[in-house]
Formats: sequence, structure tokens, C-alpha cells
Amino acid sequence: MDVVVRWIHAFIDVAADAVEPTAAFWSAITGWPVGEPWPEHPEFHSLEPPDGSAYLHVQRIEGPPRVHLDLMSGDVDADRDAHVAAGATAVARYRWWQVMASPGGLPYCLVEESNTRTRPGPRRWSQGHRSRVAQVCVDIPEDRFDREVAFWRSVTGWPPDRTTRPEYERLRPPAECPMFFLLQRLGPGESGPVRVHLDVGTDDVAAEIDRVRGQGAVLLDDSLPWAVFTDPAGLPFCVTPRPPA
Repeated sequence: MDVVVRWIHAFIDVAADAVEPTAAFWSAITGWPVGEPWPEHPEFHSLEPPDGSAYLHVQRIEGPPRVHLDLMSGDVDADRDAHVAAGATAVARYRWWQVMASPGGLPYCLVEESNTRTRPGPRRWSQGHRSRVAQVCVDIPEDRFDREVAFWRSVTGWPPDRTTRPEYERLRPPAECPMFFLLQRLGPGESGPVRVHLDVGTDDVAAEIDRVRGQGAVLLDDSLPWAVFTDPAGLPFCVTPRPPA
């Protein structure tokens, strides 16, 4: 494919009773206020950065919590056909978006959007460090990894970026895009659907761990160069040394 995806959005999808605590939590993590419900779509709320375009949103859904991605598209129907040719499944067409599933079953959307967008800068905290949601990580069972990596390389048009661990493949977005795209090969015996989690990038992991815990995140593991948490909806996310800028 020749088209390069210029922008991606991440949606935190939760049940109705989890919308308010989830939105409040991620507002505290990002430092960005929760916006008003979207016109005509009150199930959506955006976190509104003061110095750039929104790319992190909370959606009310029926069903278990998850994170899904929206890829900005200049021609939804043409991109749908190209994604299907690359191995995706077209699920449902709406007025300005198309619901898709990757070869490994990850739900995502192609969204008709032509606005020029600007990547927000990181937030500097009182402790002196900075952070920002700077990466999405796609968690892929081992037997689906190669196909999923090939698919996302094809449909984003993003080149591989250097990684230091063999279980990872990272794709480098255009400079204006707000998040890197990390594909993680899960270990032997780890199964289930292909899924997405968010990574908070920071220039001081220890300080950000303390700050995030103070906002009520549940720490699962801090034995690695990064830390794994869950948010109020039970969704995992990581605090990582990915540069927040």
C-alpha cells in the first residue's frame, strides 16, 4: 500500500458505570480535562490537551472493557478494500467510519477525517519529570505474530523502528502522529484475542510510577525497565521509558 496513516486515535471502551471513573482517571494521568460529549454521539468523550489535537478518548459500550484504535482515512471505502486485500475483515459501515478487524481479530476503525492535526507535547509534573501517552502496544499470541506484523506494516505504511528486545516490533509513525505503534509477541502458552494496551512514556520511570499509583492505578509488576498497571476499568497499561516528546 502507498498510503501512509498520518494520525491514530485510541479509544478506551468501557461500560456505562465505568465511564466517569475511567475518564477521571485518564484525565489525571494525562493532565488533560475531559471534554463535553460529542455532538450526535454522546457515548464519546475526548481528553482535551491544551497544546495540540485530541487523540485519547473514552467510549461508552456494552460489553467488556477494551482499547481500540481509529486510523484516519481520506477515503474510507478505498482504504477498507485495501485493508481487506491485506487480510483484514470489514465488519460494519457507518456514515463516516468503517469497523474492521485485523487478521488476528483486533477491532479497529477507519475514520473519514481530513483535518490537520498537531501532536501535543508532554505534561511536566510538579516532581520535575514529564509524561504523555506516547505509544500503543498490540499484544499478539505467538502463532499470529508474523501475520499481524506484516499486516500493520502494510496498512500503516510505517517503517520498522529499532528495538532492543526480540519479542517486539516497533513501527515509526510520521512526525505529527501522537503515538508509536509497538507489536508484542506474547510468550508460549499466552493465548486469547489480539488486544491493545496503552503505554505512558516518561523521562523518569520511578517518579511516574509514584505519581500514577497516587492516582489510584493498581501496580501489577515493576520488576522490568517499565511497570505494568491496571486502570479503574481493569485495563492494563504500562509506564515506560519511551520519550514522552
